[in-house]
Amino acid sequence: MVSYPLATLTMTSLPPARRRSAAEQERLENMLRDMFERRICFNEVLGLKVLSFDPAAPTLTFAMRPELIGHYQHGRLHGGVIAATIDTVGGFAVTVGIAEKFNSESAEQVAHRFGRVGTIDLRTDYLHQGIGKKFTATGRISRLGGRIATVQMTLENEAGVLIATGAASYVIS
Repeated sequence: MVSYPLATLTMTSLPPARRRSAAEQERLENMLRDMFERRICFNEVLGLKVLSFDPAAPTLTFAMRPELIGHYQHGRLHGGVIAATIDTVGGFAVTVGIAEKFNSESAEQVAHRFGRVGTIDLRTDYLHQGIGKKFTATGRISRLGGRIATVQMTLENEAGVLIATGAASYVIS
């Protein structure tokens, strides 16, 4: 074990943190994919699939299906589906952000941290009718503190039309 004199410790003089291996990162991503696509049953009902684990903009996607229609005459998404997707991608962004922040931890340790994530505030703004064949939801972390995370979210259709935006706060400890 290396010992550093207290007076010389700065962020630049600390040894770099050990990052999880590529194999462990793949294991983590597979675990998170399984959690968000299958283990959270409501996400499975919505048909949510992980598109990207990019820490700057994690992304989920889903296809339009008759079960998701909220207005039968217009064939548009139900507002609850939109809000649920916005909330889910926010939670997904927080989970990916935590995995990045604690990038030396194992998949199990990150999964344990996920168990403490919960929505404490959510706002959804409906901007356009939810019409499309495929939808993409993206979350961008504004702040990842020790206890609270804030996220901005978007939902677009396959043509790039911005269907809804969201803002949320999540408890993370």
